[in-house]
Amino acid sequence: MSQALHPMLNIAIKAARAAGSIINRAALDLEVLKIGSKGPNDYVSEVDRAAENAIIQILLEAYPGHAILAEESGREHGAKHSEYTWIIDPLDGTTNFLHGFPVYAVSIGLAYRGQVQQGVVYDPTRNDLFFASKGRGAFLNDRRLRVSKRTRISDALIGTGFPFRKGDNFKRYVKMFEEVMQSCSGLRRPGAAALDLCYVAAGYYDGFFETGLNPWDVAAGSLIITEAGGLIGNFTGESDFLNQREVVAGNPKVYGQLVQILAPYTRVIKEEPVHAGAAAGAPHAQVDATQALVDAVTAADALPAPPAAAKKAPVRIRKTAAPDADDALL
Repeated sequence: MSQALHPMLNIAIKAARAAGSIINRAALDLEVLKIGSKGPNDYVSEVDRAAENAIIQILLEAYPGHAILAEESGREHGAKHSEYTWIIDPLDGTTNFLHGFPVYAVSIGLAYRGQVQQGVVYDPTRNDLFFASKGRGAFLNDRRLRVSKRTRISDALIGTGFPFRKGDNFKRYVKMFEEVMQSCSGLRRPGAAALDLCYVAAGYYDGFFETGLNPWDVAAGSLIITEAGGLIGNFTGESDFLNQREVVAGNPKVYGQLVQILAPYTRVIKEEPVHAGAAAGAPHAQVDATQALVDAVTAADALPAPPAAAKKAPVRIRKTAAPDADDALL
């Protein structure tokens, strides 16, 4: 790498490559396990733990006073009350790994006081390293990343992830899937959210959305997207997404149009104690706020209005009361 990297980012890259080596070695034995193993899922869990242990060892050797939040071990390691927290997914896309489908990655993010400052996503099958430091841009290996320039969702390629856990709201997802599918050029679901977010940063996707994600799935990728000029938030377009279990991302224009579609499906709105009259207008108020944010990032034509939530005709975004939208952002 030609560019000088932040010391903490260098440690994260070292840890990600170490985990990738463990994963690649284990991938060579998949056929044997499928034929002769009684519990291939246990084997994958062993790989997860081995990769995670290697990451944690490298991180804590360099920064013993930092906290750790990892998929397999939670907060068992590190200094629990540190202002620095490493957020780790040692193998994102375990189902793909188990089946020999080469779409999975190691994800390592570093948050300082809740804000992600360093991010690494390593694809060991392609030796692709996505990384970013806050304020220093995003990169794939030695190439600077920028989000795509498409402005219309009708031309956009969108990534997503299907719900697969017991208890997930499948009916809710099918409705939003149908609406996005009819609005865009195509939908893709490779099965590794950390890589999906990096693909938005690289411009392969124009947007992405998924529900049911955990902080370790999105921490590193979220920084890589924003450093590549993209936007990421929850379904109402707000920046509080790490713990909301819903995420939407994209280049600024496509992001705004995805938020218009997805806002009515957010858990945030659904759980708010509002009266019946306000319930119909709540998604539109959030979308207005998002529109103001998008307009501040990029000058463009008005976005298409979302479907009417009440019996009245749809309201055009630019015709709504601007002061309320501005107030929502303050």
